[in-house]
Amino acid sequence: MNLTDEYNHLWEKSLTKFKAGEFELDPFIDSPDDNRFGITLLLRPDRKTKEKIGQFLQELQKIEPEQYYYPTSDIHVTIMSIISCYPGFDLENIEVNQYTSLFKNLISNMKPIEIAFNGITASPSCILVQGFPSNNLNELRNRIRASFKSSQHFQSIDKRYSIRTAHCTVARFKSPLKRNEEFIKQLIRCKNADFGVSKIDEVELVYNDWYQRKNKVKVLSTFSLK
Repeated sequence: MNLTDEYNHLWEKSLTKFKAGEFELDPFIDSPDDNRFGITLLLRPDRKTKEKIGQFLQELQKIEPEQYYYPTSDIHVTIMSIISCYPGFDLENIEVNQYTSLFKNLISNMKPIEIAFNGITASPSCILVQGFPSNNLNELRNRIRASFKSSQHFQSIDKRYSIRTAHCTVARFKSPLKRNEEFIKQLIRCKNADFGVSKIDEVELVYNDWYQRKNKVKVLSTFSLK
């Protein structure tokens, strides 16, 4: 299944649920006791793309203000979840310098990654902006898999699922929708919205919470793509 088909499959499946009023709510978004943390290699769309996504979210927020909308500072694409978030994980559990050294070596000669952000899709719990990357994103992911397979570093790569897409999660449902029909109509209107093309020349290794909130993320290292 190619990316377009995968995104469309997600959309059709989720839209059916939305029309039936079946939105999966996240009970942890506002919880002060949420201590799920992990390690992620990620990239961020450029400023113009994030601004366009922000404008899209503002329109959704006018309709359903009580849902969770990602601020532009938190919008990202997960390249690889190295250690998936779990309760109680702390940087003291690992040797951070070993991870940064590994990534420095495998990223050293990678070229910039170009991603076209075009259209939206969804899961029952969230709204996603579709990303269509150049081939070197998959090359980087395969390098990561191979490097960790031959290392002894603690990791949980591909344990939840094998990542293939280049989407941005931009909104999550946290309370029952009050104007779901209008909300769905707005999603359909924006189905093929063009958010622009980003050329990414650096990636970040971060210690993060489940939602990649800026005030909880710690950047462990930044790597340039040349």
